Amino acid sequence: MFSLEALFCHVDDFCRGFEPLFQQQLLSDDQSRRRRSRRLSLSETLTILIAFHSSAYRNFKAFYTQMVKVHWHSAFPGLVSYQRFVEWMPSTLVPLCAYLRHCFGKCTGTSFIDSTSLKVCHNRRISRHRVFKDLAARGKTSVDWFFGFKLHLVINEQGELLNAIVIPGNTDDRQPVADLLTGLFGNVFGDRGYISQALSTQLRQTSGIHLVTKVRRKMKNRLMRLSDRLLLQRRGLIESVIGQLKHISQIEHSRHRSPINFAVNLMAGLIAYCHQPKKPSLVADTLLPA
Repeated sequence: MFSLEALFCHVDDFCRGFEPLFQQQLLSDDQSRRRRSRRLSLSETLTILIAFHSSAYRNFKAFYTQMVKVHWHSAFPGLVSYQRFVEWMPSTLVPLCAYLRHCFGKCTGTSFIDSTSLKVCHNRRISRHRVFKDLAARGKTSVDWFFGFKLHLVINEQGELLNAIVIPGNTDDRQPVADLLTGLFGNVFGDRGYISQALSTQLRQTSGIHLVTKVRRKMKNRLMRLSDRLLLQRRGLIESVIGQLKHISQIEHSRHRSPINFAVNLMAGLIAYCHQPKKPSLVADTLLPA
């Protein structure tokens, strides 16, 4: 069950250590400037953004005006107008990215990798779309064509996020795999879109990672350990995670009016999933010894 107090405490603990270090890294133009403190602290702002993705609201404006300002006013006494809050949102992108990495789980040696489309508009409106004109691209999934980005995820068998990368929709699925799996080890299970002898060899030589995928219809079958075959059949776990990210955490919608706020929405949605107490996971007895 969602707990606003627990979420704020976790975010605030992170911000207390992050903000001083972040201020030290900012570039200066040698001009003295006033640093007026905002009515909402960074931890309060991040908490509101993340809490939206754990709520039943589908529109942030309705969530802020009908839920936060009405029912949570005592928890956030320094609340500002909706327009002012939206103006602050771009400044939260870097803290959200850092906090997301803080929320990632630990690699256990068994990981699952997959990608999903993030559509930014309906296909009929591609020619008129302007917000992501120079950023998004046409891509293709196993279902249909889309205009937007691809989100690549890797999780462990407990359903915890280990890493995430966003790329344009027309980028080959195999291109970001090496960066996505940096720091991981063991076996990684993916679909046919990740088949590449060169990629498998590179991962094995540089990181010791064994990339396990299904074979295409015209490919010859290869020998595979029973444990790997059984885990490959449970690859639907990451598809369940993606389903929750899209339908519960709302990481995808076509109402964005700013690329930065698109990234803010995505980061907050991923963080909200990380705080979800009950995640899709494999039953322990399905993990057979090698």
